[in-house]
Amino acid sequence: MKPLNKFQAQVVEASKTLPKLTKEQTQWGYENGIDHIGHRTEKGVMTCTKCGHSWQGAGHLVATLTDCNCPNCNAKLTVETTKKRTFNARYYMTVITAHAGYQVLRSVMLFCSVKVGETPKYDYSEVMQRWIAPNGKHCTFAKLRQTMGTCYYDAWIFHTPLELRHENNNNKFYINVYDKIYTGVVYPRMKLIPEIKRTGIRKAFYGQKPLDLFRTLLTDSRAETLIKTGYTKLLKRIMDSGWKNIDKYWQSIRICIRNDYKIKDATLWCDYIDNLRFFGKDLYNAKYVCPTDLKAEHDRYMLKKAKTDAQAELEKQLEKEAEFKAIKERFFGLIFSDGRISIRVLESVQEIITEGQVMHHCVGSYSTKEDSLILSATIDGKRIETVEVSISQLKVIQCRGVCNKTTKHHSQILSLVNNNMPLIEQRLAA
Repeated sequence: MKPLNKFQAQVVEASKTLPKLTKEQTQWGYENGIDHIGHRTEKGVMTCTKCGHSWQGAGHLVATLTDCNCPNCNAKLTVETTKKRTFNARYYMTVITAHAGYQVLRSVMLFCSVKVGETPKYDYSEVMQRWIAPNGKHCTFAKLRQTMGTCYYDAWIFHTPLELRHENNNNKFYINVYDKIYTGVVYPRMKLIPEIKRTGIRKAFYGQKPLDLFRTLLTDSRAETLIKTGYTKLLKRIMDSGWKNIDKYWQSIRICIRNDYKIKDATLWCDYIDNLRFFGKDLYNAKYVCPTDLKAEHDRYMLKKAKTDAQAELEKQLEKEAEFKAIKERFFGLIFSDGRISIRVLESVQEIITEGQVMHHCVGSYSTKEDSLILSATIDGKRIETVEVSISQLKVIQCRGVCNKTTKHHSQILSLVNNNMPLIEQRLAA
């Protein structure tokens, strides 16, 4: 692809002088980026595929459920009990360097081919480079990928050169496959451009991909503030949910920084601030945003929010009272009894909601079900069980007592409803 702007043209020129990966870098990748197999026979003989050493191992469960290290080279092994003797695997490694004033992230695919008892064969291929400018702009160099006949986005065509590739970042429906490439192990000797180095970042990436973290640091000074003030857990939490959410919390974060308030649980604190915002509390007031007992205040507001949501849902259902009446009014006034148990049709949305609250089950949400007729069975005015009848099928769907349990009167209630089903059918035909 030809450069589309001045920035891309400059990066293309800079890429021509980028040094090749060193032998030290690739060797480190072979040592640290590859998961070596501990080949185990059915008789328990273990063979390290890294150095070829064999020994009599422990039982199958011990070998597979606990860490296994080769007694000869001390390599950590992934145990596989199999008759297969040849293993081929690929892994990623990222080398972070600086060149010509740009931050460069170099993605390297490591290859390991080994036959049990023989020395492993290693190779590598640099498959992608992400070039980041000091202002946060970036472009991608990559090898071609096999895009037909495979579901893998990183099926690289290794003999192709690294070239500038198109990224349609302005299309919100575009899936950038280059962002999905696994970071793998990161080569420890990083070289950072001054603009990133001054943000205070060292070797931690806080659970983020290096490209995302570096671009955020270069384009928003608030990320730098969070690192330098020690609010790294908050940085991770906000980046995990989308950095654009920083606007919702920034003023409250500033209050915390000013009051030297330590946020030990970033997720809990963000949820708490969301609840404060919902209830219209002052997010500039340290009294609210810096609670002494964060968990207790969080739980208190969560309970308050749950009650508010329940009330809102109740009001939403009550708005459908007229619709409920139009559908179910023909059944109103229907009552039948065997002399002890009395069963009647519930005649309003409020009655159905109250039934659910008293009986501690979910019938309160059934008022919107057109095919359901809700009845309440009582003895001397005390609720015993709630009955749901299918209007179209004229049969009992469910009959439940408190907390969805059945009572000793369950069979009598079912019989009473079934015996009086013709009354419901008469109302339906009227």
